[in-house]
Amino acid sequence: MSTVRLTVGQAVIRFLVNQFSEHDGEERRLIAGAFGIFGHGNVAGIGQALLQNDLDPEPDGGQMPYIMPRNEQGMVNAAAAFAKQSNRLQTWMCTSSIGPGALNMVTGAAVATTNRLPVLLFPSDQFATRSPDPVLQQVEDPVSPLTAATDAFRPVSRFFDRIERPEQLIPSLMQAMRVLTDPADTGAVTVALPQDVQAEAYDFPEEFFAKRVWRIRRPAPERIAIERAAEMIRGAKCPLIVSGGGTIYSFASEELRAFASATGIPVSDTQAGKGAINADHECAVGGVGSTGAKPANELAAKADLVIGIGTRYSDFTTASHTAFRNPDVSFVNINVGAFDAAKHAAEMVVADAREALIALGAELEGYRVADTYSAEIAELREEWERTTDEYNHMDLQPKPSQLEVFGALNEMMGDEDVVINAAGSMPGDLQALWRAKTPQQYHLEYAFSCMGYEIPAAMGVKLAAPDSEVVAIVGDGTYQMLPMELATIVQERLKVIIVLLQNHGFASIGSLSESHGSQRFGTRYRQGDVPHNADGELLPVDIATNAESWGLTVLRVSTMEEFRAAYREAEAMDRAVMIHIETALIGPNPPSTSWWDVPVSEVSRIASTREAREWYVGMKKAQRHYL
Repeated sequence: MSTVRLTVGQAVIRFLVNQFSEHDGEERRLIAGAFGIFGHGNVAGIGQALLQNDLDPEPDGGQMPYIMPRNEQGMVNAAAAFAKQSNRLQTWMCTSSIGPGALNMVTGAAVATTNRLPVLLFPSDQFATRSPDPVLQQVEDPVSPLTAATDAFRPVSRFFDRIERPEQLIPSLMQAMRVLTDPADTGAVTVALPQDVQAEAYDFPEEFFAKRVWRIRRPAPERIAIERAAEMIRGAKCPLIVSGGGTIYSFASEELRAFASATGIPVSDTQAGKGAINADHECAVGGVGSTGAKPANELAAKADLVIGIGTRYSDFTTASHTAFRNPDVSFVNINVGAFDAAKHAAEMVVADAREALIALGAELEGYRVADTYSAEIAELREEWERTTDEYNHMDLQPKPSQLEVFGALNEMMGDEDVVINAAGSMPGDLQALWRAKTPQQYHLEYAFSCMGYEIPAAMGVKLAAPDSEVVAIVGDGTYQMLPMELATIVQERLKVIIVLLQNHGFASIGSLSESHGSQRFGTRYRQGDVPHNADGELLPVDIATNAESWGLTVLRVSTMEEFRAAYREAEAMDRAVMIHIETALIGPNPPSTSWWDVPVSEVSRIASTREAREWYVGMKKAQRHYL
């Protein structure tokens, strides 16, 4: 067997440029590029390998594009966003130095794993030889020298390994590719590389670097599972579909729409699944759960059968186990992963969403829900359309609400443009009121709801969808968490639009605090000797000027008329733009039709807390396990 002598870092890059994914006959590079922040640990290992690849006029397998981000968490968020926008068919690798650089990636790893998104992480590590011990930035464990800071990645990774000998790289990277391309098990893949091992040479077999194509599975459903599911659907009077991200990732949107049209079964959606069915479809009833729309939640409350498609049933989707109130409710779950398919004691259809919908549609040929149920769906949809229009055009004074901003964006953005958000009160408002017409348009990270996701995500999405307008909606709180990838966006000349809503505080947590008896304590950006739950002098923080210092063009607006004009101006530009608008800190929000379990102190000397506790106990009575 012929061999080639490479360092471990060089072998990593040469291997990755030869890995491809294949889905429905279409091949593409699995690892589209490398994000890397270099420091002691990787600058002379993976960093040298990327340089060598860059300088080689004809590298084996091709070039590995490289981008220099500013924050390790930010680059993993960007990789996750790229993977999400690519329907999990591609991702980026991320490399960091040891110690704090490595641990900065842990939050990003959790974002990827909770959202079932493939990212490939190479955190550097302490010396495998322990020649210098302890090395700079090493976390020492007096109980075991085997413990390293990178062990923190274990609970947030779908695959974890630490390479302490060069030959270990061969089976490890093969397993890493398996996980990245597995529709059921994908998430963060972490391969920790001790800094001495990165630079160590080894005679790797040439075959290791041959082109490999990893086919993304479409598991077909078992015949008996489809028959049982169809029997349950035929026996239900008020069935409801809950469509999650798995519908989109399996490219099953067309099949979902056809299935709904044929059967008349209403389709609700999760944050990850919005857009799988177009909002103007006669069976589309909007978001379901804690921040859902009234049509979906009213139908969920009476549903005797819930058909989950590609959903993991988060507490927001189930309204903390209070959404599905019919005492006789049962579940059919279509999911590529048995772990999610088994939830709520469901009839399991472990299969690709598209394949299952095709099979189930054929089995249910001639079936349709009762006309009375279809009439109820139509009535609820019409009522919610009026409500949505009302909240999108409230024309509040003196400051507009964020709902007005969302409504304007929804009307002005194209079907293939992308709106991005992740945290605060915005995801709830968007799930309730945003009318998504395509699977591509709505990009919400709400499995981990990570503040600071939006700006690096805009970079990742733009890399994945270069022809789309990419709009990241960012609150002033989120902006202050992780703005530094704006510099990377400018450096890479990526055209994105940042919509910055300035309300001088944490609107979402402030509202939650107030509704749970804690009076918005510690949620307002104020200065001076005032209580932390009261208004005071505004902070002299100028986010618009700060964004200009990163290199963005900033359009400052005050009214909705100005906002609409600014958006059209930003559309016409060829560089990164921020539209800065002040919005009301306190509401309004869409009318609540559900609940979310946030415990309230059982005893308190504060009257507002005692009142909130009484309300909480009453709401909790509807909570139950679905068995």
